[in-house]
Amino acid sequence: MTTPSSTATDARAQAARVTVQPTVDDQRIAAFEERMVDILNHGALCLMISLGHRTRLFDTMAALGPARVETLAHEAGLDQRYVTEWLGALTVGRIIEHDPDAGTYRLPVEHARLLTRAAADNFAAFAQYIPLLGAVEDEIVDCFHHGGGVDYAAFPRFHEVMEEDSAQTVLSALRKHILPLVPGLTERLERGIRVLDIGCGRGRALNELAGWFPNSTFVGYDRSEEAIAYARDTAARRGLDNVTFHVLDAARLAEVEPEGGADLVTTFDAVHDQAEPEAVVRAIRRALADDGVYLAQDIDASSTHHGDVDHPIGPLLYTISCLHCMTVSLAQGGAGLGAMWGRDRAQRLFRGAGFSDVEIHILDHDVQNAYYVCWP
Repeated sequence: MTTPSSTATDARAQAARVTVQPTVDDQRIAAFEERMVDILNHGALCLMISLGHRTRLFDTMAALGPARVETLAHEAGLDQRYVTEWLGALTVGRIIEHDPDAGTYRLPVEHARLLTRAAADNFAAFAQYIPLLGAVEDEIVDCFHHGGGVDYAAFPRFHEVMEEDSAQTVLSALRKHILPLVPGLTERLERGIRVLDIGCGRGRALNELAGWFPNSTFVGYDRSEEAIAYARDTAARRGLDNVTFHVLDAARLAEVEPEGGADLVTTFDAVHDQAEPEAVVRAIRRALADDGVYLAQDIDASSTHHGDVDHPIGPLLYTISCLHCMTVSLAQGGAGLGAMWGRDRAQRLFRGAGFSDVEIHILDHDVQNAYYVCWP
């Protein structure tokens, strides 16, 4: 028997199932369509800019000035047909200028300031992330369906690209801006202290420090055998006898480093990649002397999606995180923090590992990174 109350309940349930059609804004559709066209064109240009960097075409064009395609191909030592098609993409993309009457192509000096190895800010080096990460798209799609991650071994050029990245964002500021964040640190390095760099990659920062401060000793750890071999070769070529490099999972640091044996520990863009970031930071705290300091550089973010909406390179950083930083951690059964874990979560991690004071510094020239000075 149907009661009035049950009838009312059924009516409300039926009403809840009715889908309310949203009002469609045709102008908004048109605007987003235009934006999508821009995205597709800019994505394609990223690939071509990466090619121009890797083949040194931008460097060659900057040196030559206006040149015909056959001259450019010859000077760069490249196949003329491929250079011709590359020039087409960069010309219609308004990055390279073409004089059809003279048959020449020119890289404007203003563009060369942002696309060549001689530039202080070489954006072409960053464009390499797009094809590098696109190469693992199939593996990432599988992770979306089944979980897990993609191992470091799937990214054979990542350390090479990261070295170029950090050379501009970190190394260029290391001596003048980053070391002075710790009062008296430069003077201590000059007198002689023991320094560890965890997740050192190809050792670019540590080899620079070893060259600047011969009275100090430096030890670098990274799980990549390729990166450590490169770091060792670089140190040997430079004749640096105060730096050593070792293959090690950072979570095992406590097994090889004596308690209180380090005066300074650094991590450059390394913590968020770790499978066990809490274990790594606890091991860093254990390795520090009572008057030591931990200096960490990591990606500057808010720890929330809404807080990162206005980040100038937020889409790029979240993409790098999804297709590399997060997934390599998850591949090890790790925490998968991701590059955009942010300031709030970083402070909690550092304090939870036993650091009593955590300072956050943002450098005026650097929109990408935050620098943490952590005291025992």
